[in-house]
Amino acid sequence: MKFSLSGAGPNGRALIDRDIASLSPSYTREYALVVDRAQGSELWDVDGKRYIDFMAGVAVLNVGHRHPAVVAAVQEQVDKFWHICLSDFFYPQAVELAEKLQAIAPMPDTKLYFGNSGTEAVEAAIKLAMYKTGRSQFIGFLGGFHGRTLGSLSFTASKNVQRAHYQTGVKVYHVPYPNPYRPLLTAENGEDYGDRVINYLENELFRTLISPDDVAGILVEPIQGEGGYIVPAPNFFPRLRQLCDQYGILLITDEIQSGSGRTGKWWAIEHEGVEPDILCFAKGVGSGMPIGGIIAQQELMTWGPGAHGSTFGGNPVAAAAALATLKVIEKENVMQQAAETGEFIMDALAEMEARHPSIGQVRGRGLMIGIEFVKDRDTKEAAVDLRNAIIQTAFESGLLLIPCGRNAIRMTPPLNIPRPLVEEGLGIFEAALTQAEREFLTR
Repeated sequence: MKFSLSGAGPNGRALIDRDIASLSPSYTREYALVVDRAQGSELWDVDGKRYIDFMAGVAVLNVGHRHPAVVAAVQEQVDKFWHICLSDFFYPQAVELAEKLQAIAPMPDTKLYFGNSGTEAVEAAIKLAMYKTGRSQFIGFLGGFHGRTLGSLSFTASKNVQRAHYQTGVKVYHVPYPNPYRPLLTAENGEDYGDRVINYLENELFRTLISPDDVAGILVEPIQGEGGYIVPAPNFFPRLRQLCDQYGILLITDEIQSGSGRTGKWWAIEHEGVEPDILCFAKGVGSGMPIGGIIAQQELMTWGPGAHGSTFGGNPVAAAAALATLKVIEKENVMQQAAETGEFIMDALAEMEARHPSIGQVRGRGLMIGIEFVKDRDTKEAAVDLRNAIIQTAFESGLLLIPCGRNAIRMTPPLNIPRPLVEEGLGIFEAALTQAEREFLTR
């Protein structure tokens, strides 16, 4: 067990003991949270302790826990039927959800494929790209996380433990993500770092290791999630789109964590002014119900019956929950709220940055916010222990946070979190930060 039991009550500790005796040790538990119930942006553990939720089930509960409209949609669908298999039959819930996703897609003339999760969405995108192009190789990015099944794991490059004892399922060449704060490549003559990454890909990788004519697709996160909540350098995506068009490569965006309104737009790629060929979605679309899939241009989705499918993908209950979620986001102006709340949090964090030397950088869009912690701002040495202490102390004080990257914390509350809870949560966060700095920066 790698996490601390500190903060758990007697009921929680008893259940954790049973969990350890019966469940796989591969689960990456962050702290000893044992949930009993939740509502909106708050939840309570099995010992009755209340928490403010700044992580939303890993950026999933975009309209909060148990939004009444989503609950009603699920209950209504359960009273009708909850499975028949979309691969073999028809039902209106899947069609209505597909039509809604077509309407909000960041590119025109699309079709949908439904699976159960983010990693299944990535697998579908890989397979479709191979099917359509006749090519078999791909480009991915260091620090990326796209799932843990065999194909998606070929792209995942955020932690070595995720790839240990693993044989490559898909041939993927990894290049640096355009992280301006920690550039792995040296930019020259005032070169934008986004340009530098594309120049490296085209002038080095394509000349020495792989022919662009063999590349089926480039899979990329519009904001890198598990890798540290990194907003890419400005010129990166326009140049990447040009590169893909030049060589007939499909641009595949992974919006599993950044989509469904989290950045203040339906999809984070909309901030970049480019259109993907295939978009992967999951997480926030379904408010916690298991659903994911891809949105692809119609001209790409030409595979025939049986070429791909899923017994449970597009399940009618999950589809009903997803459609209700998207309607709530739209009708209740949730994206505008996400943008405004995100700006409020970023401003508050900027003020904290002046008081707390361990904050190296604050970055993000909307309510997809990352805070990177360092021992020294000049050297940018990662303050991993300090980051971990902040998360644990915040948990014990009633605030739920989770890490990303090597030394960053992400803030991904529900998009409709009330302002008083935001202020209360930021107060708990700064108190935990102050305590951690006292312990780790004065040694």
